[in-house]
Amino acid sequence: MGVKKRNKAESIKEKKQSLAFARLNNCPTSPRKMRLVVDTIRGQRVETALNKLRFTNRESAKRLEKLLLSAIANWQSKNEDADVESADLFVKEIKVDSAGMLKRLRPAPQGRAHRIRKRSNHVTLILGENFNEN
Repeated sequence: MGVKKRNKAESIKEKKQSLAFARLNNCPTSPRKMRLVVDTIRGQRVETALNKLRFTNRESAKRLEKLLLSAIANWQSKNEDADVESADLFVKEIKVDSAGMLKRLRPAPQGRAHRIRKRSNHVTLILGENFNEN
């Protein structure tokens, strides 16, 4: 029984060795705007994703580019002997969750007030290695 658990723990550790993740918390962009950019890089190779983000003319693209570079650096710190170019990294999973809102009031006609919700989001990015050799 103890040997099975140890083998299972070692296999999970090996799988986690090939993954790297980075989180961006409380990003002051609405989740909907962030998801538009995130959908363009989901499942892409790292080089392709970096190029797409670099030439996308949106504010959230700059934030995601920085997050992707952080995830690559996290992968390098886990796998010091491996090379990024030969590893064939890709964006395995990326998700955008909504974070807290700043609620403000804007004056409206006839003594009324309209509520303004300034939204923010959390982004989680997971990189994986592609083991499918052609």
